[in-house]
Amino acid sequence: MAEPAPELMETIVNLCKRRGFVFPSSEIYGGFRSTYDYGPLGVLLLRNVKDAWWRSMVQLREDVVGIDAAILSSPKVWEASGHLANFTDPLVDCRSCKERWRADHIEGTCPNCGSTDLTEAREFNMMFQTFVGPVQETTNVAYFRPETAQGMFVNFMNVLNTSRKKPPFGIAQTGKSFRNEITPGNFVFRTREFEQMELEFFVPPADADRWFGYWTTERMNWYLDLGIPADWLRLRAHESEELSHYSSATSDVEFRYPWGWGELEGIANRGDFDLSAHAAASGERIEYFDQATNERYVPHVIEPAAGATRAMMAFLLAAYDTDVVNDETRTVLRLDPRLAPYKVAVLPLSKKDTLTPTAREVLSLVQPHWMVDYDETQAIGRRYRRQDEIGTPLCVTVDFDTLEDKAVTIRDRDTLAQVRVPIDELVDTLRSRLGF
Repeated sequence: MAEPAPELMETIVNLCKRRGFVFPSSEIYGGFRSTYDYGPLGVLLLRNVKDAWWRSMVQLREDVVGIDAAILSSPKVWEASGHLANFTDPLVDCRSCKERWRADHIEGTCPNCGSTDLTEAREFNMMFQTFVGPVQETTNVAYFRPETAQGMFVNFMNVLNTSRKKPPFGIAQTGKSFRNEITPGNFVFRTREFEQMELEFFVPPADADRWFGYWTTERMNWYLDLGIPADWLRLRAHESEELSHYSSATSDVEFRYPWGWGELEGIANRGDFDLSAHAAASGERIEYFDQATNERYVPHVIEPAAGATRAMMAFLLAAYDTDVVNDETRTVLRLDPRLAPYKVAVLPLSKKDTLTPTAREVLSLVQPHWMVDYDETQAIGRRYRRQDEIGTPLCVTVDFDTLEDKAVTIRDRDTLAQVRVPIDELVDTLRSRLGF
């Protein structure tokens, strides 16, 4: 498969706005930089990405459980984790145009005006600060979480004691995180508010390297299984100077975006840094006692951390395609059915009252099983094109013959093949075609 063309990014951004995947936030007020609202299709696609991750990481495994930790927590959590001291980026100002940039992203030249007259870099903490309670005092300072991971570390003993799991086992979580990025950009790739999908997998110290290798392979295969071409993905190991202070090894699953390679997910061997740091700061014992060996130890942690919004964007870019049907160019999103916002569209051939009751019956038959779109406006060909463009795998057409033969036509998004199916066999046929 060819690499993504540079103009593909603009095409996807326009498609997202036009079809209701992603809208600029506060658009009627001129927008608010680097924030986005997910529309009727975007909220479904993003939910499907998270559901696919949860199914793979939690539902289909016996060694992972989930939690949903608070977005706000004690500032002591962020002090112990090192975020107050180390969660920084180097900030520079352009003396000419007054724009601010991450120093490690601009190579000494202002991208806005081309000036090299920049201030000395200074460290900028990326956590959003707020106040808890009615008085804005230092003692009431709190922070929006910059990652979901710490909620899993501080709950390690709670989960260990209530879930009856033992290492190796994992705690998984999806949810919002917040980072006051200096230079957000590239649509939803780098934003200040985003969704993460993270797993903290706790293992005996001697097994950490083996599990790190396991999870790097497992996570790469997840993207491949959901339809991203192999040559649009790569696994890149961090050089020693890139590693975070807590990491002994990190590899990134990277996607070939129109502007170049960018991170989709990082898999890190965090050692025992987090559990030990929270034990020391809190005075609580955070460890595992192995009754079989009569041994106490602090588990090491392997962390696959993915961005749900980044993954959604990658799936859109990889799915976008055009072809020619009846001498007309057709836009089609070849999304895996598991990710497609709507799995099925029910389309009555006409808005005439004679068809509507039967079409509504078919809708009611299918709706309990999948997300279904219902569209009765415009010519049937144009409705097919709309469903192709939003990635709907299957269309079910109710026509005037349906009133006589009690059958409908299923149309396939990718092959364009059509097959006639009795209504009483429709759900089973759709399930077979979709795979779930």
